Amino acid sequence: MRVGRLARAGFALAAALLATVEPVAARGLTIVRDVEIEEHVRAIADPLLSAAGLAPREVDIYLVKDERLNAFVAGGQNLFLHTGLVARAATPEQLAGVVAHEVGHIAGGHLSRQVAARERALGQMLLGAALGLAAAAVGAPQLGTAIIAGGATVAQSGVLAFSRVQEQAADLAAVDLLAAAKLPPRGLVEFLAVLEAQDMRLAAQGDVYRRTHPLTRERIAVLEARDESSPWRGRTLGPERAAVHERVRAKLDGFLDEPERVLANWTGEGVPARIARAAALHRRGEVEAAVALARGLVAERPEDPFLQELLAQILFENGRIADSIAPYRKALALRPDAALIRLGLARALLELPDGRGTEEAAKLAREVTRAEPRDAGAFRTLGIAEGRLGRIGPASLALAEAAVLAGNKAEARLHLGRAQQAIGPGDPSWLRLQDLVRAADALPEPRPNDPRARR
Repeated sequence: MRVGRLARAGFALAAALLATVEPVAARGLTIVRDVEIEEHVRAIADPLLSAAGLAPREVDIYLVKDERLNAFVAGGQNLFLHTGLVARAATPEQLAGVVAHEVGHIAGGHLSRQVAARERALGQMLLGAALGLAAAAVGAPQLGTAIIAGGATVAQSGVLAFSRVQEQAADLAAVDLLAAAKLPPRGLVEFLAVLEAQDMRLAAQGDVYRRTHPLTRERIAVLEARDESSPWRGRTLGPERAAVHERVRAKLDGFLDEPERVLANWTGEGVPARIARAAALHRRGEVEAAVALARGLVAERPEDPFLQELLAQILFENGRIADSIAPYRKALALRPDAALIRLGLARALLELPDGRGTEEAAKLAREVTRAEPRDAGAFRTLGIAEGRLGRIGPASLALAEAAVLAGNKAEARLHLGRAQQAIGPGDPSWLRLQDLVRAADALPEPRPNDPRARR
């Protein structure tokens, strides 16, 4: 699970186009990435996007590390889901209902009509911020990915809430989109009912979704009537999707919630409960207990790549580098298309003593940069590996790419200067170097109080 700032230096990103009308405090958006979670969200969202006439792969979906209930769209076709909302959605159908509602806002053009000028500016800011999604990865993987440190603080601006008319329109659009996916609106009804029942507590916690999506009893009544008449009434996404959803919730709680609360809430011997407890014990420093739980899961389900990845991460983050290699390799063999697992293995190989894994780490990281060209962490890993192999030109170029993606102008200039000394016009990398020079020049200058200004 990648956890990192979504930012590019000098850009301000509205944290939610569904936020309150009053300004909110400036803070960073922290993005979580994990193969299993992303695939689960995509499995739910893509049919809804297609039903809305949108190309699923042209809509970027981000998971924001925030315990508050919220989901929002920004900068055009970008959908953001808070981890709190995903973890609190008791069923995949509830998550599908919320996603369908947000897709309804996109398809209805509500944002463009409401804040056209702001959207144009935000689109540019969001593009810059998205380039720094995986900026400056220097940590160890979580759930098979890596901790990322990157980007500048993202300033949240005051934004507009949707009107009741737009909310009702999005509700009706969600009903149609869910029907196209052969689902009733029951999940959305249930989620809104949870918000209604917990109104006072959620308001006290500063809940965003409730304030920015005006909730009325009339809205719920209309959706309930639509559910009653739906030809798909009672249909669900099935037990397999429900099982994955429970694992996703367990991962999010295990790695993001307070360990003591996780251990109290996730009891029993089911797979999700043991995933959550293994993560919580790992975070609490009870390494042997965490490893034992993870090994037990792998022994029961050796062909599950995400359990292999979980074991590898726990071992790696606790300094048992050599022991982490085998489960990383197994996970990648089971899911060779998973770039984030490939990057986890690359980082582990890079940490082996005597540099014996460095050449393979460079190869793997290079493959990740091709699959995930906006992943600054992959470029940083590649740069470190190339540097340890004595290949100064490729190392400097990769580190410059990571710095540009992170929006770090000073660091980009530093590495570009070194790359220019090692890469000549006849080198295949020369044109890419020129592109990066122009990209670095276009970055905003760091502010005087930004530590990067002193580089």
